Amino acid sequence: MIVETAPVSAAIMQRCAFRLARQGGAMLAIDYGHAGPAAGDTLQAVKAHRFVDPFAEPGEVDLTAHVDFTALADAARGTGVIVGPLVTQGDWLRQLGIDARLQALTAAAPDRAEEWQGQRDRLVEPREMGELFKVMAFTAPGWPEPAGFSGDAA
Repeated sequence: MIVETAPVSAAIMQRCAFRLARQGGAMLAIDYGHAGPAAGDTLQAVKAHRFVDPFAEPGEVDLTAHVDFTALADAARGTGVIVGPLVTQGDWLRQLGIDARLQALTAAAPDRAEEWQGQRDRLVEPREMGELFKVMAFTAPGWPEPAGFSGDAA
């Protein structure tokens, strides 16, 4: 069984959280990932928009792995920051009003409606990036919850 860990990312998250707690502010973490821990290999290599062997061309491909959002939240806890819920990118963008924005753009330029609908779908729909990408907020005590996490539709 493969279990991925990223101790450096936890250390960076903790430093950011301590800074937020001391200085105020908010931080969003947005990436593809999961609420972990999860067993399995998420290491991927991409070159020219195609998946490739991560060991075939060292230094010539983009390497990436899924974010363990639970590990990030755990690293921030105990620093004084408020750790928000993990939400999907699709839900978050809907809360921010992506559908109202699409309507406004389409009304202003109907000839581009199909293009904009496709772009919206790529970001929001579950079969695209809508569920793979996640969003989590970290805020200093006394700061308001960032937009997109309240559960009220925009």
